[in-house]
Amino acid sequence: MTQRLHLVFGGELVDPTKNVFRDVDKIHMVGMFPDYASAFTAWKAEAQRTVDNAHMRYFIAHIHRLRDEEVAASATEELGH
Repeated sequence: MTQRLHLVFGGELVDPTKNVFRDVDKIHMVGMFPDYASAFTAWKAEAQRTVDNAHMRYFIAHIHRLRDEEVAASATEELGH
């Protein structure tokens, strides 16, 4: 079985229209999750908890999609496919 890890993290953004954190040292690492459903549940809880702050944003990173930077990528992988 393939493991599909997901990382949920977030923090305060400089501008709510961009994905630039105000202070990288204050990024909140919610946790690593074994599937998208549990990651989504954690993401939703944090997003709802901070809904009153327009600068707070949480993300789900698909860790299973990461690749070794030392290995050359195919042309389509570089395009994000």
